[in-house]
Amino acid sequence: MTSSTTLDHPFFARIWPAIAAHETEQMRKSRRENLAGLSGRVLEVGAGTGTNFAFYPESVTRVVAVEPEQRLAVRARDAAAGAAVPIEVTNRTVESFSATEPFDAVVCSLVLCSVAEPDAVLQQLFSLLRPGGELRYLEHVASTGLRGRLQRFVDATTIWPRLAGNCHAHRYTEKSIRATGFEVDRTRTEQALPAWVPMPVSEFVLGRARRPV
Repeated sequence: MTSSTTLDHPFFARIWPAIAAHETEQMRKSRRENLAGLSGRVLEVGAGTGTNFAFYPESVTRVVAVEPEQRLAVRARDAAAGAAVPIEVTNRTVESFSATEPFDAVVCSLVLCSVAEPDAVLQQLFSLLRPGGELRYLEHVASTGLRGRLQRFVDATTIWPRLAGNCHAHRYTEKSIRATGFEVDRTRTEQALPAWVPMPVSEFVLGRARRPV
């Protein structure tokens, strides 16, 4: 995995706060569902501006939120100050993050598309969970047909990844989650945009998986 401890995406850091502030109600509902029922100590990967923070249930005793882009981490710390649960924001990449004790849950929201080595990151997250601990994920995933071809095109031949914080639209994220050794308990695929809209990012998977006991 990469040895870098922080990331520098100035353009993405400029546009993402506006995008996050205007999320659809469907996406906000999915975020709430992704966090529902969590308890104990939680690791959130790629916190962005802290969009999830308002949705954590009070049964969560502490959140450690990893956000490697310094400009976004500043905004996330502001959001953490108003959250109902204790949240610590650390300005590190997940690849360079370590912990002295395992977490009860790991939360990934729109982040596994942007890490350089998703399989290696998932292996690390597996190791950071206690046996029986949960992985909650809300991620956009590879589509089929015309949109799938569009995804492969923008990933390989355009500046989309550079502009979008290293986002790669065509990733089989849930397949990677299963291959890591997680047991998927619940999963649902949603379409955030109509099929005719020419955007590469449209299909999302909302799921829960566990590290086996």
